[in-house]
Amino acid sequence: MEDYTQMEDGQLACLARENQDAFEALYRRYVTPVYRYCYARTDNVADAEDLTAQTFLALLESLHRYRSTSNFSAWLFGIARHKCADHYRQVYATRQEPVAAVEVVDPEPEEPEERLFLNEVLECVERLLKQLSPDRLEALHLRYWGGLSVQEAAKVMRRSEAALKMLVSRAIADLRERCVAQ
Repeated sequence: MEDYTQMEDGQLACLARENQDAFEALYRRYVTPVYRYCYARTDNVADAEDLTAQTFLALLESLHRYRSTSNFSAWLFGIARHKCADHYRQVYATRQEPVAAVEVVDPEPEEPEERLFLNEVLECVERLLKQLSPDRLEALHLRYWGGLSVQEAAKVMRRSEAALKMLVSRAIADLRERCVAQ
């Protein structure tokens, strides 16, 4: 059995056209970032699972069109982005869980005042995410929930790297100004 963990994405994608083990290696490599991206777009576990499955099914069906000269992760997240857009065209999803319910990296502060402040900030961010422009929100989703690099996210959004950086920067500045610097 071949060790696929050391292969580059493009090479692995070309092998995956004919080799199920290579496709499984690609799946294992990208299932979590794709799921996170889909969850960030839908805020619903079931929808995110469905969209992740649809993304990988579409990947399997379209691998023959992948050119090894292009960035694989940008290509894959382009598929995921289209699946999420299709989802919103079919069903207008509503937020199932608040942002505060999603895993928080830092432990909850011990002081009641700090916990209250953190909860207020998270509620503010949750409210304002809905008000961000679609491009700024998409840039945040790709960078922070999808885990893409600036270059990869720029390719997915068909923007320059500078434009993507500006979208992310302005979105974060807006959230910071309106939620933290109160």
